[in-house]
Amino acid sequence: MAFPQSFLDELVSRCDIVDVVGSYVQLTRKGANLFGLCPFHSEKTGSFSVAPDKQIYYCFGCKKGGGVVNFIMEEENLTFPDAVRFLAKRAGMEVPEEEGDREAGLLRQRLLELNRDAARFYHQLLQQPQGQAVREYLERRQIRWNTAVKFGMGASPDAWDVLLDEMTSRGYAKSELLAAGLIVDNKRGGFYDKFRNRLMLPVIDTRGDVVAFGSRVLDKSEPKYMNSSETPVYSKRRVLYGLNLAKKTKRPNIILCEGNLDIVTLHQAGFDNAVASMGTALTVEQTRLLSRFTKELVLCYDNDNAGKVATERALQILNNSEFSVKVLQLPRRRTADGELVKQDADDFIKNQGPGAFERLLDGSENGVEFRMAQIAGKYDLSDDKSKVAYCEEICTFLATISSVSERNIYTVRAAEIASIPKESLEYDISIILKKQRRQEYKKDIHKALNPTIELQPKDRKMRIEDTLSARAELGIIRLLTLDDGLFKSDFPLNANMFSYPLYSKVFSFLWAEHLSGRRPQISLIAENLTQDEMSFLVSALQSDNKRFEANREIMLSDYIHVIQTAHKKRLISDGSIDPLAAAIEKNKNKKNTGGKLHG
Repeated sequence: MAFPQSFLDELVSRCDIVDVVGSYVQLTRKGANLFGLCPFHSEKTGSFSVAPDKQIYYCFGCKKGGGVVNFIMEEENLTFPDAVRFLAKRAGMEVPEEEGDREAGLLRQRLLELNRDAARFYHQLLQQPQGQAVREYLERRQIRWNTAVKFGMGASPDAWDVLLDEMTSRGYAKSELLAAGLIVDNKRGGFYDKFRNRLMLPVIDTRGDVVAFGSRVLDKSEPKYMNSSETPVYSKRRVLYGLNLAKKTKRPNIILCEGNLDIVTLHQAGFDNAVASMGTALTVEQTRLLSRFTKELVLCYDNDNAGKVATERALQILNNSEFSVKVLQLPRRRTADGELVKQDADDFIKNQGPGAFERLLDGSENGVEFRMAQIAGKYDLSDDKSKVAYCEEICTFLATISSVSERNIYTVRAAEIASIPKESLEYDISIILKKQRRQEYKKDIHKALNPTIELQPKDRKMRIEDTLSARAELGIIRLLTLDDGLFKSDFPLNANMFSYPLYSKVFSFLWAEHLSGRRPQISLIAENLTQDEMSFLVSALQSDNKRFEANREIMLSDYIHVIQTAHKKRLISDGSIDPLAAAIEKNKNKKNTGGKLHG
């Protein structure tokens, strides 16, 4: 929605970016800026910076940047209006709402209330005759009543419309039940409960809101497990089952498992640090969430092919992150007839007991050791051809380890496994690293020579003068935010003269702010730009402001000349002005020595 600009000005002035970001990230001052570990990607060395004077943040690693509203949008997974509401609540300000956005906010609140009431209703049914089958199932699974209460478990009866009738009787509309994913349209104008004859497991986020439901069928019908679909209040990529409880643990780490009932069993056995990823592989968004509560993760996925793949993917995401990562491999269980079968955490606890799981937890190997064992297991190292293939794969993996000392330790170990000199692996790794550095260098040079290319519209050809103009346009924007006193009302440029659409859009906003008597701020433009555009803009503005302390008027004049010249060339090329008239004008000003560019 279009919030009044005066309201946004007041909101940003009350929400200092250092205070807001500091509630999520531990910041340390280095010179004029503050630095910390980026909350948007995994890293061991802090490349996330906050500039108090500009009220912006920027990560030199993942290249994300913006103002305080952008930060909340990204960190809390909120739209611009919801991020504004979030900050307004934090600052104690009342939000001026428009009708459409008020309705969206009310719908979100209604869905949270509906989920809460549905969870309570399911829990009540668990204690009534309709919940007998679920209670018997819990008893078979050895889940105690106090554990069921702790997780807010419930029962959905083997009926078509129990929840539908109950919630509509409480005043909820069928459209709200549909939006929450609690009922299904039968395509003939009727509706029925989505969850029937199931153990219900409410999914509660770290704020205590019921955002979704997981469920487990009581018989052998399919699907065995059924979860809520994505809704306006639920994104499975950003939620971890059980984290609302695990965040309070006194244990030094958090255990990541696959299934919701694994989490229930582990918590009941005393491992209150276990969480599950809602039927999806671990996501970057979930690692951000986990980073708020721990720096040590233990991966405990099922010991089958799918579990090994999930472990590999998780380790790739967590590679070179701030997390210390371990892998707990559950041994296979031998059945009565001698067959070896997989077992999950729930099986292991029931068969071997909490003590055995604790010993496994203490002896879990780190992520690098796991990956190395997985790679070595693919090859017959007594065969020369297989040994060469092993060396190629292990060197590619070892090259991903950023710590030199850690990489050296595991290189020696890999060489011992293959019975080859460590110098051979070290040489191959150095070749891979040099190739990676060359690729990064070429990429950086490309961006430096043409900084506007990434977000330039695909149907627009950029001439050399347009690229020079774009650099001057960026200089104008930088000067406008640093010292808008240089800019008079009869300023000879307008946004239509800019060669680069993003800079044109930014200048239009900042110039309107200047004419309104307000100080132009990059952090206030979040509503008008995509996150990619905002990050790109902040990246472009990352320069030493000391160079702009002197000669600002000369620089402004030079920027104006470059932009005007490029604009005239575009008009001639497009046939908008007469080339002869342009040539006469050029001769008239040919003694002008302007055009020196300050980047």
